[in-house]
Parts: sequence; structure tokens; C-alpha cells
Amino acid sequence: MLEIPTSWRPYLADEFDALYMQELQKFLQLEKPHNVIFPPEEHWLHALQATPLNKVKVVIIGQDPYHQQGQAHGLSFSVKPGVKIPPSLLNIYKELESDLAIPRANHGYLESWAKQGVLLLNAVLTVNDSCPASHQGKGWEQFTDKVIDVVNRECDHVVFLLWGSYAQKKGTVIDGTRHLVLEAPHPSPLAAYRGFFGCCHFSQANTYLLKEGRGQINWALPDISK
Repeated sequence: MLEIPTSWRPYLADEFDALYMQELQKFLQLEKPHNVIFPPEEHWLHALQATPLNKVKVVIIGQDPYHQQGQAHGLSFSVKPGVKIPPSLLNIYKELESDLAIPRANHGYLESWAKQGVLLLNAVLTVNDSCPASHQGKGWEQFTDKVIDVVNRECDHVVFLLWGSYAQKKGTVIDGTRHLVLEAPHPSPLAAYRGFFGCCHFSQANTYLLKEGRGQINWALPDISK
């Protein structure tokens, strides 16, 4: 049984009694003996562990975890220290540099964002080694829809950064009168030039958070070199 972080437990505990979640956990148990699953099990709910519900200021929705060894650790777009920066994240850094004059980080570890209140949530929280989308349609999407619904209902003045049609579809439940919803194309190399570059979402997010008295995000990542 997955351990729901304390701040989220009152709102998500009942999900684990739902039929879809029981089926999902059964699927994962059957996969374990035959496939390597990413991220490691202790990181399946890391987005919720790293960002308590009452601290959520920004939500960035991804799709699937990275599916190669050593990359995924439970935060969307983020990779472990020492891992090559993925192309989409590199484009995020390029937009940060253009928008806020923040130099590009030399790593892809976004834990400091999560600790400041940026919920880095993938729609699907697990994947088989080298098999992208292998856990889609198994139940995670319903669970993460519930997470988004909880943030929408229980929090005030959150910035939702919805990059790409997939994230935008998941964000249709968000109350735009209560939160700030910013949409742009996905930062992948295939789509970034269609409007992700130049979207200025990071400065817009901070302007909104300051206006609402929530305190801005320091988007500059700390140096983690040894």
C-alpha cells in the first residue's frame, strides 16, 4: 500500500479504496517480477511528499515519468543529479533565461522548486524501463485528476502552468476565477517554437503570487556540484 503524505491524506485516502486504485495496485504488483519500474517505488508519490497541500503555489503537469535508468525520481520534468538534462527541460531553462534572466542550470534536479511549493505532477506516475506510455490507462490518470481537483478546491490563488494539449485537457476542471491558469505549447523540441518560447509564464506566475500575498518562487536552481 502506498503511503499518502500527511497533508494530502484527508483528501486522497478514500481513493485507495476505489476499485480503479485496487486494480492499479494489482497491475503494479504483477509487473514488478517481470519489469523494472521507474521511478523506484519509494518515489511514486514523491511529488506529494515534496510539496505539501498547504504549500502549493504552482502546479506544473507532465505526462509520464522518464523511462531510462536513473532519470525519474517522481517529479515532472526533473531528473536526478548527474543525469543529462532532457530536451524539454533544457527548453524550460531557455525560457527562464529569456523571461527572468536566470542562467541555465547545469543539472536537471528540480527538488528546490518542489520544496518552494511547485507541485511537479505527472499524469501517470510509473513506467516500465525503456517502454514509454506502458502504464497509461491503468488508473494513475484518475488518481492525478483527483489530486488536481483537490488543489483546485482546497487551495487559493494557485498558478497552473499547462504546457501542451495533454496538460490543458487535465486542467479543464480548474476554476479560473480562483486561480491563474496559463497555457502554452509543450516545451518539447517539436513544439517549443510554436509559442512556449516567449510565453513568460515564470514572470507572470511570480507577479500573480506577489499580488496575492503568497510570495514568489525563486526559479534559480541551486548549484549542486560537488
